[in-house]
Amino acid sequence: MNKIALLLPALALSLAACGEEPAPAPAETPTAAPTAVQPSLPAPDQASFSAALAKACPEAEPVNTAVCKRAGFGSSDAICDYGLGEDTYLRNKATLTPGEGEWTLKDPETVCAAGAQ
Repeated sequence: MNKIALLLPALALSLAACGEEPAPAPAETPTAAPTAVQPSLPAPDQASFSAALAKACPEAEPVNTAVCKRAGFGSSDAICDYGLGEDTYLRNKATLTPGEGEWTLKDPETVCAAGAQ
């Protein structure tokens, strides 16, 4: 037991000596110039979808209800389910894509043809 008691302080000193080395100085990395952030459009809502549909399809019934969500991770498009006129159900679907400062329909011919029925 005495041998262990004599070795413990020596072991503690050797472990303490290991932790006293100075840490290496961090290497300096060149920083890139900040890039300009492109402003993005706000998430599409019922009002922005209604405006996009009215602009692309002036003869279509007005939008009664619409729900939009992003098309997927990394996609700039949005998918909207909507109902026209008196319809409160989300029976129709359209894809919005960013245009010149506003949301626009991705395939207006198909969407307008479906809204005219």
